[in-house]
Amino acid sequence: MKYRKLGKSGIDASVVGFGSWAIGGWMWGGIADESEAINALHAAIDLGMNLIDTAPMYGFGASEEIVGKAIFDRRDRVVLATKCGLIWHEERGDFHCFTDEKHPSKDGKFKISRCLAPDVIRYEVEESLKRLKTDYIDLLQTHWQDSTTPIPETMDTLLKLKEEGKIRAIGCCNADLNQIHLYNSTGELDCDQELYSMLDRSPENEILLYTNEQNIAFLAYSSLGQGLLTGTIGPERIFNDGDQRNLKPRFTAENRLRVQKMLETFRPIADKHDVSLAQLAIAWTIAQKGCTHALVGARTAKQVQENIGGSTITLDDEDLETMNSIISTAGKDIL
Repeated sequence: MKYRKLGKSGIDASVVGFGSWAIGGWMWGGIADESEAINALHAAIDLGMNLIDTAPMYGFGASEEIVGKAIFDRRDRVVLATKCGLIWHEERGDFHCFTDEKHPSKDGKFKISRCLAPDVIRYEVEESLKRLKTDYIDLLQTHWQDSTTPIPETMDTLLKLKEEGKIRAIGCCNADLNQIHLYNSTGELDCDQELYSMLDRSPENEILLYTNEQNIAFLAYSSLGQGLLTGTIGPERIFNDGDQRNLKPRFTAENRLRVQKMLETFRPIADKHDVSLAQLAIAWTIAQKGCTHALVGARTAKQVQENIGGSTITLDDEDLETMNSIISTAGKDIL
């Protein structure tokens, strides 16, 4: 496993991290089998994948609870990342969505808000520490941005939590360039986490350039396109009830075929490095300038082993040029 720093924090984190959104179940067709998920997390840690990313919103605390059980006796081997700013215990800040236990729904009984007020951040941190069974968080990230709380006010709270030893590093997620710049100019920002993959490349326009220049780590989430880039989701695949992919145009049978066609053109490069198409997609992600880490979801130990394989190869300039050319051409037709 390769490791890179989380910005200026001095923390070494595996270039491929365990994304634990899916094990919480919300928007992924139900909570994962707990023992299987814990086995997956143990396999990740044992194989050197020390970066584990979770959030309170991933199953209304379920993901954090599973992670907490898994890392309780091996906390010192884990770079634990979680988030704050999506709340359901009260209505404050910006409206985010209505949801039920499965996925966002206009008839959902939960009203989710984006709020990064100081007292809310502190409340969330204490709740996360309980669920995670730890007394500190390695990386705390603002999950979504809140227009009602000035970023300097939010950053001041995060810096105080760092001084108190409750967190070690500070990050933001789902932010635009201006917001990232404001975080970084107010206090030391260690990382930014954004949607980024072969199919979602908008951070390249500005954000990746800025984070690379400022020595801010960049964590790519959904780096396998929620499974589309694994090469294993064909047009016949049926998703469970509550799985967000049932509702997304990107996952129509026609679009899946387009993605598969693009992936097959990468086969010679995958064969050259003796890796799967999924591993090749992960390797491509962490090879992009400024992208320091890729977060990849897993529910089983087998999936973890597959994901780790993406960190073991180095794509050369010719590989990257070929792949980028194909992505630029084929990507025009992919949703």
